[in-house]
Amino acid sequence: MPSSTATARRSPRPIAEAPARPGRATKGEITRAQILAAAVEQASAAGFESITIGTLAEHTGLSKSGLFAHFGSRLELQLAALDEAARQYTEAVFLPALKAPRGVKRLRALFENWLQWPKNGGGCPIDAATREYDHRPGPMRDAIIERQKLLDRELRKAVQLAVETGELAARTDAGQAVFDLSAIVMAYYRAAAVSGVEEAQRRARAAFDRLIRHNAA
Repeated sequence: MPSSTATARRSPRPIAEAPARPGRATKGEITRAQILAAAVEQASAAGFESITIGTLAEHTGLSKSGLFAHFGSRLELQLAALDEAARQYTEAVFLPALKAPRGVKRLRALFENWLQWPKNGGGCPIDAATREYDHRPGPMRDAIIERQKLLDRELRKAVQLAVETGELAARTDAGQAVFDLSAIVMAYYRAAAVSGVEEAQRRARAAFDRLIRHNAA
């Protein structure tokens, strides 16, 4: 377990490592990226179980054999789509927040970015997958739970950095703060559908402000 000093020096690691992007992608890499983008879009709309070689072949205009050349099985395709969703989350939520100073400003940046993701609305596909596979043991459920645990660990590190900067009190329970933060975002997704985005954002931001005030030094 890293020391507080080591943690303070290290930026929070995102829930998916953004792959190195060479200056020039190969045709195969471009095709694979297009397939995964379509798979995440499909999963966001109808769940990861809706992803099949056949449906993606139809959506992308590729042949089934062409898809099999990139993904040997439906499960491999689903797992790759989950990784792609996590990568998109990392690039949209975590990486931009790292530009903010450590502490409450970074926490707020993470929160605000999270509210804006995904850009097409509809809620987080990874959170939806958690519910989709809740009673379906297997590789997909294991991979989803691991992603969620990694997210919780990284959010706890961000909270702990705010404690170390002196903005949050030493008594702050980082695990509880992460629970509350996640609950606010999940409630936001529901409220956005019921009450509209503007009202949902107002209430979510008010809840976030209360969370920070409750734990303020």
